[in-house]
Amino acid sequence: MIISRTPFRISFFGGGTDYPEWYSNHGGSVLSTSIDRYAYITCRYLPPFFENRHRLVYSKIENCQNAAEIIHPGIRECLKYLNCNKGLEIIHQGDLPARSGMGSSSSFIVGLLLGLYALRGVYKNKYDLFKEAIHIEQNLMKENVGSQDQVAAAVGGLNVIEFDKNAEIRINPIPINYDRRVQFNNKLQLYFTGFQRNATDIVSSYVTDLNSKSRQLRLLKELVNEGVEILAGNAPLSDFGSLMHESWLIKKTIGNSISNNEIEIIYQKALEAGATGGKLLGAGGGGFMLLSVEEDKKLHVREALKDLILVPFQFDTEGAKIIYHLPQRANEGIESRNNDSALRVFEELDSIVR
Repeated sequence: MIISRTPFRISFFGGGTDYPEWYSNHGGSVLSTSIDRYAYITCRYLPPFFENRHRLVYSKIENCQNAAEIIHPGIRECLKYLNCNKGLEIIHQGDLPARSGMGSSSSFIVGLLLGLYALRGVYKNKYDLFKEAIHIEQNLMKENVGSQDQVAAAVGGLNVIEFDKNAEIRINPIPINYDRRVQFNNKLQLYFTGFQRNATDIVSSYVTDLNSKSRQLRLLKELVNEGVEILAGNAPLSDFGSLMHESWLIKKTIGNSISNNEIEIIYQKALEAGATGGKLLGAGGGGFMLLSVEEDKKLHVREALKDLILVPFQFDTEGAKIIYHLPQRANEGIESRNNDSALRVFEELDSIVR
């Protein structure tokens, strides 16, 4: 049995420039961090004494005979990609809801790949892990997703992630001392707006014509460098919040579905209560809102947004990892039996116990 733990991420600046449609022509860059809110994936070989070969537990429960029958697109494509022909039980649990702008789908894929490889006794370095996750999401699942979430989930940490025109990806940790890092973390508040959405639906409204958004995407990319200068320099950290506000104003002009009236009301309340800036995370349209708030304004902002869930968090530095490993045989000797025979043995054992 294997349990993998993969962090969710917060993307500060540069979102949109991590789409292959953009960076293959212009290059891209994002500033992001992983946080201590995680996706947990449990993988084990399923004993053959059951009617179905695979048992999958997430927001639904699936029991099926082969990978092609699996409804969950991420699990289905991962099992097909790795040519998994042994019976498997896969259980997903998450600290945060899906479709909320925290990169949950990519964290799921990265964690599942890591767990399946570990179950086979195969070590995967983090670079290969995020490259394979990107391939599965973009090419096999055909999702309209960028390439930053998989990197943040696999590698972890506070980084600038650069995307070259030739599809090479570079991770540059931000040099920030411990005290300033803690101060930065403490200024951030994460609120769940209560609205969930499908990122692919939001992004599909503008990702097919990113070149028409060239001005906005270039500005968002420039904010990455400005954000690093604030964090790694001596400027007041409140400047980072102002930069988030600028980023949000630019991002809203990229697509009509990125914001809506309910979101604007929430954000305006936060600003009026003293937040220096903020933004919706992910593609937009709902999910989590990140705010930068000075210490003396935190209670005011909390009161203004008292109807929303506040999620405390700390920065993660480890990325995806295996947190439990119990070596397990793949039931090869037993699995050669036909299903009817295996099921009959199980029923006989069950009748004895009763």
